[in-house]
Amino acid sequence: MAKLKITLINSVIGSNEKVRASVKSLGLSKLNQTVIHEDTPDIRGKIKKAEHLLSVEELTQ
Repeated sequence: MAKLKITLINSVIGSNEKVRASVKSLGLSKLNQTVIHEDTPDIRGKIKKAEHLLSVEELTQ
């Protein structure tokens, strides 16, 4: 299964609570912080909710 490298590139200041919750549940709290997650429908939904704040790359191994 592929993995996703997710980086927070914009601040959540001014975003609504659902977007903030999605970013927090991905494990991101600071700008330019990066996390790696498995590519699942749950993670993809969270990314879709906050796509304007995130940078996403697919990692293949």
